[in-house]
Amino acid sequence: MRAMLKGIAASDGVACGRVYRFVEPDLRVKRRSITNLDYELNRFHQALEAAVSEVETIKTRATKNLGADSAQVFSAHIEMLQDPEFIGAIETQIKTEHINAEVALAGVAATYETKLKALTSTYMQERVSDLHDVTKRLTAHLLGVRLPDLALLKEPVVVVTHDLIPSDTVSVDAKYILGFVTDLGGRTSHSSILARSLNIPAVVGTQSATTELQEGATVIVNGSRGTVISEPTKPELAMAKQAMQDRTANMKRLATLRHHTTTSQDGMGVVLAANVGTVNDLPNILQNGAEAIGLMRTEFLYMDSDQLPTEDEQFVAYRRVVQSLAPRPVVIRTLDIGGDKPLPYLKQKPEANPFLGARAIRQSLAHQNIFRSQLRALLRASAFGNLRIMFPMIATLDELRQAKAIYDDERTKLTAAKVPMGKVKVGMMVEVPAAAMLADRFAQEVDFMSIGTNDLIGYTMAADRTNQDVGYLYQPYHPAILRLVDRIITAGHAAGIPVAMCGEMAGDPIAVPLLLGMGLDEFSMGAGSILRTRQLISQLNAKELQSLVETVLNSASTSQEVVTMVQAAVPDVLNQTD
Repeated sequence: MRAMLKGIAASDGVACGRVYRFVEPDLRVKRRSITNLDYELNRFHQALEAAVSEVETIKTRATKNLGADSAQVFSAHIEMLQDPEFIGAIETQIKTEHINAEVALAGVAATYETKLKALTSTYMQERVSDLHDVTKRLTAHLLGVRLPDLALLKEPVVVVTHDLIPSDTVSVDAKYILGFVTDLGGRTSHSSILARSLNIPAVVGTQSATTELQEGATVIVNGSRGTVISEPTKPELAMAKQAMQDRTANMKRLATLRHHTTTSQDGMGVVLAANVGTVNDLPNILQNGAEAIGLMRTEFLYMDSDQLPTEDEQFVAYRRVVQSLAPRPVVIRTLDIGGDKPLPYLKQKPEANPFLGARAIRQSLAHQNIFRSQLRALLRASAFGNLRIMFPMIATLDELRQAKAIYDDERTKLTAAKVPMGKVKVGMMVEVPAAAMLADRFAQEVDFMSIGTNDLIGYTMAADRTNQDVGYLYQPYHPAILRLVDRIITAGHAAGIPVAMCGEMAGDPIAVPLLLGMGLDEFSMGAGSILRTRQLISQLNAKELQSLVETVLNSASTSQEVVTMVQAAVPDVLNQTD
């Protein structure tokens, strides 16, 4: 059935393909009396074999994308599916009660869960989540429904889902994703950031994609205009395919810039860096010509596990990143949990507004054992390359000084123990308006500053960037935001330190001319935006843009006025980036 949806243009480009609905199926089971026990037992064993085969496929891909350690959880799932005691209990239920296999499975799983929760061993209690996953997968096979799993994709598709969370995508093979379409989200949601990092067209926030787009339907996703067309006409298909061919050709042209430095038309050099979520992003950022890592998020080391990662586990991950980029700099942000990134195994008090609560550096200072373990792992990894450490969500000088004191203490202890370490620069993210207003004071106490625009915009505009009801307030070009950014850059340069930006704004074609004119030293973005931004900067005159910045800061009152001014100042260049 033909449908036309409008959403938020999250990642540029056009994609055309068949829909893969990444939506949880109905797994409710009904009790049935069984007369043919042999048939039911055979059905149960066929489902077991299919489930094991599926998990083995997922494990293989997870090992490739995440490493053997992270894929071990799937080994536990296979062991459970092949456990004679577990299988025997279900068979006994089928035989003695003459009930269907899915109801027998539900009963046995409930009994196992009760027993596991009663054990005092934390390890055994944590196996409850494994039991849930195994039961869900086996139930799906018994009911004859597909359990959506992006790790099982075998052909290129357009993924349609309610929303994506980080754990949904840890084992995704990008070659099977043509595009993303979601019900929820905005330009800074996980779905959007992932799509841009992988150069995949995406439209988010459609409200109704999962209800209006059917499995297997052909769709056209226009990530530049924010539109989705289901069951398109032949002329529409032809235009979409041509757009895809043109995009592929342009990407090949951009690839020639992979090993170039980033310099403006008038010779101003800047650094184009990449934002990184996991160590598995490394091949992608190197392929896209990153000159550094401007932000490595470390929370995924914690969120992809059911317990705190050890110091050694962290050290191995950090060392791999630092070594891979050496001698290029790598900025690693200390743990930023809270808000939309809670840790289920770290007991936290319920908060009415977690985005304004105990998150990021506030958590680190409250749980110093976790913070110190991370700092030790980072300092040990610094011996293998050019490492910089960055503290997130700093709001006061007291917070910064406490964090630095803990860092200094751990470095002193490692020095006394004769642990090899490299020279480490210590910086902070400026993403709280209070820190932006006092940037001149903070700049005296750090080696660098990096502007986190995703949160800075949200906090300045008092708008949750994940809430579509106030999405109109999330305005990166708002004059108030631009004045804060300019203030931070000016303060950093006055103190003789570099200023970077690691929010999504850093790769925005409208924002780039303004940031270049303000004198931003480093632009850190999703890997997929690097080459396009390098091309754009090479066509811009930084000195001439200083007058544009002055005009915008002194004259513009709205976001639209800013956009109009930028488009009028550099129309030919911006047209080439569409």
